Amino acid sequence: MSRDLILLAAALFTWGVGDSMFFLFQPLYLQDLGADPQMIGNILGMVGIAMTVAHLPAGYVADRIGRRPLLYAAWGLGLLATWVMALAPNLRWFTVGTVIYGLTSFVMVPLYSYITAARGKLSVGRAITLTTAAFSLGSIIGPVIGGWIGDTVGLHRTFLVAAFIFIISTLMVLGIRAQPVEEPASPKARGNWKAVLTPKYTRYLLLVFLVMFVMYLPQPLSQNFLQDVHHLGRAQIGGIISMRNLGVVVFNLLLGQLNARLGFLLAQGAMALFGLTIWQGTGMPWFMLAYFLMGSYQTARTLASAQARSLVEQSNMGIAYGFIETAASLSIIIAPPLAGYLYARNPVWIYPLSLAAIGVALLLTIFFSPIRSEEVL
Repeated sequence: MSRDLILLAAALFTWGVGDSMFFLFQPLYLQDLGADPQMIGNILGMVGIAMTVAHLPAGYVADRIGRRPLLYAAWGLGLLATWVMALAPNLRWFTVGTVIYGLTSFVMVPLYSYITAARGKLSVGRAITLTTAAFSLGSIIGPVIGGWIGDTVGLHRTFLVAAFIFIISTLMVLGIRAQPVEEPASPKARGNWKAVLTPKYTRYLLLVFLVMFVMYLPQPLSQNFLQDVHHLGRAQIGGIISMRNLGVVVFNLLLGQLNARLGFLLAQGAMALFGLTIWQGTGMPWFMLAYFLMGSYQTARTLASAQARSLVEQSNMGIAYGFIETAASLSIIIAPPLAGYLYARNPVWIYPLSLAAIGVALLLTIFFSPIRSEEVL
């Protein structure tokens, strides 16, 4: 790996520690602030909107002015949002900080583009999964710390500690070097959305939306499920969340070595097993296994982007990744309110429903996901 990828991986590792201290605890903290399950789902849906609207502009700008300025902006905005959450006096202000933090998801577009351009001889899938595994490696540590802080002095303190950690991560990312802006095959090609949205690419976008939706549906309120139904403490939930982040590392390293299409299929199968395990599981070992399998969701999202690269020319890579991330994030708008609706009626319903839906998505993936050589993927 190049010097820039190593530095970027270090910044991602540090951010992963801070992010995982609070991110998956947010539904619990929203509950502490007085939000009911439906309101939690609606707030997370608002975060999904914030995550969705930023991707395409970020892809367009990254193709025009380069990736590094967008990376700087994402780190800075994330740092600001965390301080807003850490100092929020009530649910309204905390929601504002949470939505701002959701906007930082546009980092995925310049991040994937930057990694792709700096990958050297690595395939796109391997380069992205190896570099982003650093974030997940840091995320193994954070939930244990966050859960302990939550049980000891309250979840609100986790945001303050994370904000200081993010300062270190931001200083690291400032050290990466700029990359040249890719020249298109013709002057009209850059930023031409119609050139990107071919029939094959459009079909693939629809597939990505469906797959990400059914894989995300059982996730938003699973921490509440463990607390409300199985009466686990927050330190226990923190340990379980760490298994999820360990799963991201393992799935990234294992499935990232495969052809991206095959890895995408296997990740969906692992998420089906997550739904089955948390639905039927009755103790800590089962819940830890379930959350380990949940880590396959992030790997699936990464491999979805890796496949998209094979369908467009390099000068439009930012827009291509932007469309994929937008499709994936649209699922995060719709899934949490639906999850909240189902949870309010019966917390268990969501798991068999998502299990059946993932089965359908697997079949559609077999027929409609891109089939390309390992050299590209």
